[in-house]
Amino acid sequence: MAQTGSSSGGQTDRLRRNALGVAAITFFVVSAAAPLTAVAGGYPIAMLFGNGSGVPAAVVLTTLLLLIFSVGYTTMARHISNAGSFFAFTARGLGGVAGGGAAYIAVLAYNAMQIGLYGLFGAVTAQVLSGLPGIGPVVAGIPWWGWALLGMALVGAFGYLKIDLSARVLAVLVCVEYIIVLILDFAIIGAGGDSGNSMVSFTPEAFFQGSPTIGLLLCFAAFMGFEATTIYSEEARDSGRTVPRATYLSVLIIGIFYAVTTWCMVNGEGADKVLPTLQGLPDPAAFMFILSERYIGAWHSQIMGLLLISSVFAALLAFHNAAARYFYVLGREGLLPAHLGQTHDAHQSPHLGSLLQTVLAFIVLGIFIVTGQDPFLAVFAWLTNLATLSVITLMALVSFAVIAFFRKRPELSPSGFKTFLAPLVAGVLLAIIAILVVKNFPILTGANDAIAYGLVALVPIAGLLGAVVANQLKQKSGAVFAELGAHRAD
Repeated sequence: MAQTGSSSGGQTDRLRRNALGVAAITFFVVSAAAPLTAVAGGYPIAMLFGNGSGVPAAVVLTTLLLLIFSVGYTTMARHISNAGSFFAFTARGLGGVAGGGAAYIAVLAYNAMQIGLYGLFGAVTAQVLSGLPGIGPVVAGIPWWGWALLGMALVGAFGYLKIDLSARVLAVLVCVEYIIVLILDFAIIGAGGDSGNSMVSFTPEAFFQGSPTIGLLLCFAAFMGFEATTIYSEEARDSGRTVPRATYLSVLIIGIFYAVTTWCMVNGEGADKVLPTLQGLPDPAAFMFILSERYIGAWHSQIMGLLLISSVFAALLAFHNAAARYFYVLGREGLLPAHLGQTHDAHQSPHLGSLLQTVLAFIVLGIFIVTGQDPFLAVFAWLTNLATLSVITLMALVSFAVIAFFRKRPELSPSGFKTFLAPLVAGVLLAIIAILVVKNFPILTGANDAIAYGLVALVPIAGLLGAVVANQLKQKSGAVFAELGAHRAD
């Protein structure tokens, strides 16, 4: 009905069925969270500008909130398999016009995150490789944007091909990434840290020191991408079971890893020394590498630097696949040009959505390059925080959409806790967090008020534009509008 085009085999254009299991989807989600990038770059900043040694407690609270959100999210995922994820859930719960708004906010979110990560990838690659013996002098002249464009070409190629190829690449990168950090964690625990393996980080006193709000918001940003399990529902084997399992597994893996690692970081330096140390560093991202050299040696620090590059690349690949699938879904559903709703004859990948994402990233990144913006302070900080705000907004919308969906279909409701209480709690808390993000956006982005709130304004603008397009579709084709976000696994 809302699908367009056909493959060479006479099948209606669709994504590759039964290609991904629980492990593969989990790797996509964990890769998007970029664990090494978070613990080396994000969490030292959360400690510095947030609540210092109380960050591990903030990680635990964030994990609990996401688990509460996942209750309603995965319950609805058992009935709706649609690569549009947030858009589909909102459309089926709150109506097609609201779904159109969610769709365009999602496009903004995943493309902003993807493009922002290119700034980080370019900066990290240039810095790490230029410091390596033998290699440094050879590549020292390559600017950050040269590495960013190289990464863009590689990511675009993987996104064009079969989804299981990307899954295999991510599996290798993520496993190595976790291993190198866990080696440091065990080394710190084994040495007893700076002054013992203290649990002070999990006390109320530690959590409420400094600015717990900023600490909590930055912790939340480190989980960005966990929600993408439902994006791969059309390509999952037995999506009704695979997607919920992958969602809970992803939250628990990421949450436990972050909680343990940040706790080790605090103990490695000493709870009373963390803030003075971070305040004395020209770059907070150096903190993890200082701990690495102190507890293991220079060789581990160098390997970790190289894996930091692969960590950002893995996140780029994961978000590129997510963005490409949103373009594909919106083309298929009639909210973007229909050609985007076609898949590749051989790979059954959303190849046109992948190409569009690459072209869009090239144009936006080019604007930042030409205007001489800093790859980390502008490209990465501005765009990824915009993406985080967008996703938090969408999660709040989806929580209320879950309640509405099951209210209309009481025969599907397994329990009031799963379909009302848990999503209600999650929706209210996420709405509060979204307001706090807006209030603190200049601090989170490091931008002046005009730029910061100009970025914030893009979220309601995208939502309004999507709602207008959905309403136009309703006037043009009521039948297609009625199917927005419908189950597509069959």
